Amino acid sequence: MSENWNKRTKLVHGGTRRSQYNEVSEAIFLTQGFVYDTAEQAEARFLKVGEDEFIYARYGNPTVAMFEDRIAMLEGTEDAFATASGMAAVNAALMSMLKAGDHVVAARALFGSCLYILEDILGRFGVEVTLVDGTDLGQWQAALRSDTKAVFFESVSNPTLEVIDIKAVADLAHAVGALVLVDNVFATPVFSRAVDLGADVVIYSATKHIDGQGRALGGVILGTKEFIRGTVEPYLKHTGAAMSPFTAWIMLKGLETMDLRVRAQAASALAIAEALQGHAGLERVVYPGLQAHEQHALTVAQMGEGGTVLSFDIRGGQEAAFKFLNALKIAVISNNLGDAKSIATHPATTTHQRLPAEQKVELGITPGLIRFSVGLEDTDDLVADLRQALDQI
Repeated sequence: MSENWNKRTKLVHGGTRRSQYNEVSEAIFLTQGFVYDTAEQAEARFLKVGEDEFIYARYGNPTVAMFEDRIAMLEGTEDAFATASGMAAVNAALMSMLKAGDHVVAARALFGSCLYILEDILGRFGVEVTLVDGTDLGQWQAALRSDTKAVFFESVSNPTLEVIDIKAVADLAHAVGALVLVDNVFATPVFSRAVDLGADVVIYSATKHIDGQGRALGGVILGTKEFIRGTVEPYLKHTGAAMSPFTAWIMLKGLETMDLRVRAQAASALAIAEALQGHAGLERVVYPGLQAHEQHALTVAQMGEGGTVLSFDIRGGQEAAFKFLNALKIAVISNNLGDAKSIATHPATTTHQRLPAEQKVELGITPGLIRFSVGLEDTDDLVADLRQALDQI
């Protein structure tokens, strides 16, 4: 019956496990291990873990399992594995399936830490990585080979908000037998259709919209049961990047309100983008929900909404951008996103600081670029705050 539930019902009730006390709120099983009735039972469980059985919190935990089941039900995948952070999820999804000599094709426009894993870590272990312009299907087709094991991209790139055609890239990748791994943070689980469009593996930083209230780090990898339990779980249970039970409980509580929060944030983001368009202090406003965005039609078809983040380029470069940031009264300066509080970030000097200058230019990360994650504050107040800060330049 739960398969027929609509999204908000799944977010509240999916995967619930109740103890003998029949609690309303999900229980936190704050334990690192589990007791066996007999030595024979312990032996049997280590040979084969049964349904709803647990050995050690690094391998699984009832509270964590509730979060994994709920997010998998929402995303439409067979299974999920929760991790200690979003980057732990990206690392595990890639490292668990790749070996020396394998080939990966990835979009060039990625979060700095994702580029570090691809270029530095995977390269160090003998994996060949080819980077392409993610919006250019010709480059994907030219880069894919018969020995390509995986493609990896952000469905909406950070921070320049390029939208990748998931179905088109997936079709090309599947034609050579490659798995499609999608970092889907900016699309959010609310607007995600990644699996329907051909993604084999979907990755989220649960730190963002899933918690969405600035409390805890977390990540999750979603895919088939074969991939999650046969490939990802052995890697993670031996390398240790497991989500804690308390964090899983926070994420479960976040899921309950996520649909309401994200839809409100996306509506506000569109209103703010429209209000800032044409402002004399800005070179450009980038938001996939705007009709002026290059991939607007794709965004509508793929997500339905433009998401919770916009970017804009301030005239006057870094000096003007810093003046703007320092003049904000409501939005805070930080490097997270998908939070209840609006957050302004200067990617060139923070999240993407390690990139060489020429790579920043190539990606469109200019000295004046601001990434603005829209929170739950009143939209009119946010527009007024942004305008008064621009007036200070």
